[in-house]
Amino acid sequence: MGFTRAELETFRDIEVPDLLPEAGQPLRLLFVGINPGLWTAATQTHFARPGNRFYPALLRAGILTEPVDPSAGMTAADRDALVRQGIGITNVAARATARADELTPEELRLGGQRLRALVAERRPDVVAIAGVTAYRSAFGERRARVGEQPEGWGDSRVFVVPNPSGLNAHESVDTLAAAYAEAARAAGVIGAPGT
Repeated sequence: MGFTRAELETFRDIEVPDLLPEAGQPLRLLFVGINPGLWTAATQTHFARPGNRFYPALLRAGILTEPVDPSAGMTAADRDALVRQGIGITNVAARATARADELTPEELRLGGQRLRALVAERRPDVVAIAGVTAYRSAFGERRARVGEQPEGWGDSRVFVVPNPSGLNAHESVDTLAAAYAEAARAAGVIGAPGT
């Protein structure tokens, strides 16, 4: 599946629904993106832009056992494979943009409030927020670093993990996989290394 630039622009400001286990089902690990990109809005699949390394990193980390090609839209089986493990995906800000830097600080702050309310309601074991810069803006934690944060949200542990966007040249699939695996182990989604 491919889109022209003009076609993608028609998806600006569209929202993408959260991918969450049904109410009453356990939510062990909640991945949080900054906001949907235009390709994500077009396919209604989180982290869908070609070149995004989210799903390859999940596969490398052992969180997924089968590859996912989200650029054409996730299949029902792909979605089921995640929610069956108690994995969800949401965003700090809901509206789709071409780049995350198009969001205003107010959108990030309000999105952070919405995210905290979702976490209070669904009580995931671990929240993994992809992108330290967005985390700092949304939650006013100017000194936050990648890794587990010193304070959780209620009973939920909070990790800041690297952004999987291809624009984040400091990270590779291997380094992303290591960070995502750390959060997944904390949530009990995967076992300790070597088990």
